Amino acid sequence: MKFASHVEEIDISGIRKSFEGAGPGAINLGLGQPDFDTPDHIKRAAIEAIEEGFTGYTMNLGTVELRAALSEKFRRENGLDYTPGEIMVTSGASEALFLAIAAVVEKDDEILMGDPGFVSYSALTRVTHGRPVAVPMNERFHLTAEAVAEKITSRTKALVVNSPNNPTGSVQTRNELRALAELAEDHGFALISDEVYEHFIYEGEHVSPALYSDHVITINAVSKTYAMTGWRLGYLAARGEALENMLKIHQYVQACASSVSQRAALAAVSGPQTCVREMRDEFLRRRDVLVEGLRSMGIEIAKPEGAFYAFPKVGDGNEVAARLIKGGVVTVPGSAFGAQGKEHIRISYAASMNDIKTALDRMREIL
Repeated sequence: MKFASHVEEIDISGIRKSFEGAGPGAINLGLGQPDFDTPDHIKRAAIEAIEEGFTGYTMNLGTVELRAALSEKFRRENGLDYTPGEIMVTSGASEALFLAIAAVVEKDDEILMGDPGFVSYSALTRVTHGRPVAVPMNERFHLTAEAVAEKITSRTKALVVNSPNNPTGSVQTRNELRALAELAEDHGFALISDEVYEHFIYEGEHVSPALYSDHVITINAVSKTYAMTGWRLGYLAARGEALENMLKIHQYVQACASSVSQRAALAAVSGPQTCVREMRDEFLRRRDVLVEGLRSMGIEIAKPEGAFYAFPKVGDGNEVAARLIKGGVVTVPGSAFGAQGKEHIRISYAASMNDIKTALDRMREIL
């Protein structure tokens, strides 16, 4: 059997390798998954949907009720005026990212992305026959318009922006995002804004670049915000023909997101948000313990401004991650996120405080 070359050249995700390579008793600080349970009012909504028999297909775009709630969410939290008809519900943010890239890329077109950056951006670009172009971030792991401008060519079709950022935890400033949106507007390419960590910010503010340009495709999910990673429910918003062209692909790839998960997501975005604030406050406490613990070992680390990842500089990230996993602490080599990350490892503090403290004790012995 012969396989497509553009698929064979993609490696298995470094995150999943670390996750699945852990031995018994290992503390997993490699996976970006909140350790909290999905809040009860969200689970009850899903149970009621099942009991009511709400288990069939929905509209390709998603249920009208959920898209109306998401429209209100965008207005209330982001200052964005997306109508329900400009919103599509997807099977996780991963599908939304694929749709956004696939809708704009032709063979050998270029997608710009920050380095270090989330592993899926490069892989999805290659799957769609495009070419990922890494844009080095500055010393604070922020993506600047000046660095992006140097990489723009006639083949540039999109720029992916992720704030708060995975793997670094950096949060772009309002002025930085405005400048990036204006670049997309001036050069006529899409800006794909991955905002799945928007509620987990400890310094700075969350700003949606769609405030400054209609060339933006805004991507989000309930996965991280409400501890619903396994529910596989994401969404995107875009203007005009952009949504229509992504819908064409979605119809044939997925048809629609899970009906039960859509009902749960409706309860999540329209219900009480206390659970989100509680998770955010706990992540902040964990961040501070982790950063203090790493610095006490002499490890260089920029304090993460958001998300739930730390990206310490450790020398040879591959070697250190390998030593740590042998000692029972799972992290991800920074090289999985791009060339700029080779001296780093990614540590997720979406784990219990007890696990974080135990992992720090093990790291002191190992390192």
